[in-house]
Amino acid sequence: MTLALPDYLGNNARFDDCPPGHRFGLYFDGWTDSFALPRDGKTGLFRKVANALPTHSRAALDALCRRQRTLAEGLGDAVFSHPARLTAPLSTGLGNEHPLENGFAFLTPHGLPYLAGSGVKGVIRRAAEELVSGEWGDSAGWTEDAIRILFGPGEDDPTRDTHARRGALMFWDLFFRPADERQPLLSVEIMTPHHTDYLQKNSTPHANGQPNPIPFLAVATGCECTLYVQCHPALIPADAAALRNDWQNLLAAAIEHAGDWLGFGAKTAVGYGRIGIDPKVQAARAARHEAEAAQRRAQEAEAALAGMPPDQQLLNRLDARLASLPTDPRKETPILQLTSGKDWLPTLELIDAHVAPLADLAKPRREALASEIRKRLGAHFKVEGKADKAMKERLAAVRGG
Repeated sequence: MTLALPDYLGNNARFDDCPPGHRFGLYFDGWTDSFALPRDGKTGLFRKVANALPTHSRAALDALCRRQRTLAEGLGDAVFSHPARLTAPLSTGLGNEHPLENGFAFLTPHGLPYLAGSGVKGVIRRAAEELVSGEWGDSAGWTEDAIRILFGPGEDDPTRDTHARRGALMFWDLFFRPADERQPLLSVEIMTPHHTDYLQKNSTPHANGQPNPIPFLAVATGCECTLYVQCHPALIPADAAALRNDWQNLLAAAIEHAGDWLGFGAKTAVGYGRIGIDPKVQAARAARHEAEAAQRRAQEAEAALAGMPPDQQLLNRLDARLASLPTDPRKETPILQLTSGKDWLPTLELIDAHVAPLADLAKPRREALASEIRKRLGAHFKVEGKADKAMKERLAAVRGG
């Protein structure tokens, strides 16, 4: 093979240790001595590039990812991070000029594949617009105003030029890394048009045309990546202040939709560029959302209790505590607990904490409350001996004795 380099470089230098982007571009060695492509086809040349990931390139890729992670951690809540992995090959930059017909996007000067932040932004915006349209069911909280504020005015916005403004979100470049040392970073994909004579020449459509395999590069399935999106809260107007708390949840929904249904990069219409969230991250995120929902429910229940009379508050809190005790699954009845166990004393302390507010209640209501408490305790605990004496002391306090 001949390199498109001066003799003093080509005769004395070897480029086998170059990053894939340099092998594909600056130091492409797919020429013959007459600077024509080899007769055995392009696939071998693509494979040579796909297999070129030397140790120093892996180290550079790790450093790029580590730098992004460090910056994101330093910016704290201003950055949303979404760890994910490719569930299908991803190709980008196919329209770049190259002797092999199909180009590819490599980051200069590292020679490593990447997806520009502007491309990520376009896909996520499209996903948000699809969610707002209602064609996919739940909008996940997205609105037209939220899209305009977070992404900026769209191409069809009549005020785009007269009232130019940037969106509050900034999308970082997306880098891909193999899950382990055995996994490749790049793969060679093949598209095979079957009607070239009809589509590109003057032939009539028929089923006897010769297929024309065309190879191209793609980031391999299974590679990992992390989407980083930075928010500038000052660009969110005061009348949309809720977005300052909701923008991360909105982004998570849009990224999930984009990864499942739209895809990133090129050839997404035939399934390329699909991204799925890391299962561990998905489980952690679901657990966090459930914890937040449980906290909201607890706060709402506490607010509802605060408006009740003190005797009703005490009974409701007691019922909630007793409901956590074991029950017989066959009869759906409480299993009597020993008062020497861990649940007895906290139950008595709960009663003690609610005695003082009962002072303003009439005597009959306090008597009725004491009877209800005794009934509930007797249904869940085996009360005898010292425990019976302790219970009677609490009931006397409830009655006002």
